[in-house]
Amino acid sequence: MVSTRPTVADLLTEKGTRQRTNVYVDTLAEARAAADAGIDIITVQDSRMSAEYREAAPSAFMVAGLDYGVVVTTDDYLRAAFDMMQLGADAVWSAASLETIARMRAEGVPVVGHVGLIPARRTWTGGFRAVGKTATSAAEVLAQTKALEEAGAFAAEIEVVPAAVATEVSSRTSLYMISMGSGGGCDAQYLFSTDILGTNRGHVPRHAKQYRDLAAEEDRLQSERVAAFAEYAADVASGAFPDESRLVPIDDGELAAFRTTLDSMDS
Repeated sequence: MVSTRPTVADLLTEKGTRQRTNVYVDTLAEARAAADAGIDIITVQDSRMSAEYREAAPSAFMVAGLDYGVVVTTDDYLRAAFDMMQLGADAVWSAASLETIARMRAEGVPVVGHVGLIPARRTWTGGFRAVGKTATSAAEVLAQTKALEEAGAFAAEIEVVPAAVATEVSSRTSLYMISMGSGGGCDAQYLFSTDILGTNRGHVPRHAKQYRDLAAEEDRLQSERVAAFAEYAADVASGAFPDESRLVPIDDGELAAFRTTLDSMDS
């Protein structure tokens, strides 16, 4: 079946004309649900990415995240990027150096870069906090964006930057800008499935919105699992399991004949 998922060219052509949705998923079930819900862009960590994810979301633009600090050298990034593309990714996310991004671009790999709060580099910007709240910091976000553009990235995630700043940056770059907590003036909105579904049991970022409370549902299901196993164990202990309805019957005559055979074997 021919896929109707958007291409890099499609995303760049529509820049500034619409808002697409981007969700980071943790499981195949979440990928299928996101696809069924019509999510446009699905991001999967490279350690999870497989052909099954591509099959689960055939119409979504799929980005494979290359794990910064695990993937290290430029050659590592190239090898990992090609592995992801062969598994069906449409692009890779990378927080690698501009030189590495340029090398991937030279080999034709579509790269989504990252500006603003980059968690792996948070020590340089003061920890897990907004970036771009001063004129100097905002100018640096724009400079980083332009540097990614020059290096050959086609898109960039812009994370926890003031909305007004992100809007100005997006209007001054050809990159497809993906907002995580940076307002609606970019080209797509990005959230993690754990925040949308309410499975996050830790800190919930201010920019995230919870649409369901699946953590509570999972707690209920876990209680039901424990109760079911306990009831089974109690039935085994009391002899209530297995009962006659769960056993394979045998004709009385056949059983008698079998026992006769056993008697002859024992004699």
